[in-house]
Amino acid sequence: MHEVATNPWVALAYLAAGVCFILALRGLSSPESSRRGNRLGMIGMGIAVVTTLVTHEVASLPEIGAAIALGGAGGWVIARRIAMTAMPQLVAAFHSLVGLAAVLVGVAAYLNPAAFGIAAQVVPMIGQPFTVIHPASKVEMGLGVAIGAITFSGSVIAFLKLNGNMGGKPILLPGRHVINLGLIAAILLLVVQFAHGQEGWPFWTLAALSFLIGFLLIIPIGGADMPVVVSMLNSYSGWAAAAMGFTLGNTAMIVTGALVGSSGAILSYIMCRAMNRSFLSVIAGGFGATEAAAGGGAAIDRPWKRGSAEDAAFLLSQAEQVVIVPGYGMAVAQAQHALREMGDKLKEQGVRVKYAIHPVAGRMPGHMNVLLAEANVPYDDVFELEDINSDFAQTDVAFVIGANDVTNPAAKTDKTSPIYGMPVLDVERARTVLFIKRSMGGVGYAGVDNELFYRDNTTMLLADAKKMVEEIVKAMH
Repeated sequence: MHEVATNPWVALAYLAAGVCFILALRGLSSPESSRRGNRLGMIGMGIAVVTTLVTHEVASLPEIGAAIALGGAGGWVIARRIAMTAMPQLVAAFHSLVGLAAVLVGVAAYLNPAAFGIAAQVVPMIGQPFTVIHPASKVEMGLGVAIGAITFSGSVIAFLKLNGNMGGKPILLPGRHVINLGLIAAILLLVVQFAHGQEGWPFWTLAALSFLIGFLLIIPIGGADMPVVVSMLNSYSGWAAAAMGFTLGNTAMIVTGALVGSSGAILSYIMCRAMNRSFLSVIAGGFGATEAAAGGGAAIDRPWKRGSAEDAAFLLSQAEQVVIVPGYGMAVAQAQHALREMGDKLKEQGVRVKYAIHPVAGRMPGHMNVLLAEANVPYDDVFELEDINSDFAQTDVAFVIGANDVTNPAAKTDKTSPIYGMPVLDVERARTVLFIKRSMGGVGYAGVDNELFYRDNTTMLLADAKKMVEEIVKAMH
């Protein structure tokens, strides 16, 4: 398979696919151009797949066609049935498949290197010649399997946490840092040993240890860090795909994997900055530990104000400017369509309506943007944290719908809080804050109570988010 890449037409086609992927990433950087970016990505992938099939052995095309048909049918069914609120766990599940594919390709290449065109040398032995894989190919193979295994097992844990099959709080194993560092060192040593001619057990051992460390890396990470984890696993899946590209000798996979891997790493860095956390502190885990939750629980006994849908409708209708702050509570209740209807009603009454998005609101990068786009909220009404924070001082009503940790003033004032230093939305500066929450007993994924609930200008609207917004819309008639 390596030799087909030397064909100039194949190289040109893969170059065109790579350009499409780069333009797709550029398009996906903005909601206005995201559709164009998606189309370019599909065109690039189409070019890459067709080019690979054309240059492949004809005998295996029926099997490849059957696999494409099965995968396409599965993807179509999933796309039709999956709810937008379940998008984070879907992304995690897809990442796991990329990782597993990298492992399977690496294992297949190890068992039958000749079928993959992997550089090898024939060493004469007593009785018959013996084929030895080139050390450089072994390094590619070993790293590809390791990254793929970590991506697979880590993504499985992320899926279970996001899907509610595991608790969102971190599971802190004793001595986890020493264990993880030891496993990483052992994996790297096994790759070196495998590359220098040791066959058999080093390859299988490094694969097993990589599966194990994927679990151990994600288990200690709390739900508050899930957006970073999703983008981090996205990066891992990209590097796993790039490693597969080296093993298969496929230029398009190398380029695509490198683009996904680097963009995911950059996004992880940006999100860590948005949370005022280092990447290493996220990997170390522990954000949202039980002791933090215990510390914030006592604040529930403080006085707070409760309002009704009629109260909220009156305050919103009398306002000149309303800033809506969506969070994971909106996603769980699937309240985005009702929220857009409320925003439209307010605009009809002459109220300026804006939406404020925190970079880590929800459970994956861009989670709130996706949900608002699904509800056809105008892109021009949606603002990021750095663009909207100065507006809260001139805002009559800040309408918070399930965004807990990203609106907590303790991040700016309480040095003992686990979220201290994290940039948050300055909703408390608005004249009035309306906060929709199911009950006062719950805390955000960071495990701390929100000081905003007890401010004099905050009114709590305790109910299911979708039901409360629908009641507010009815009260506006």
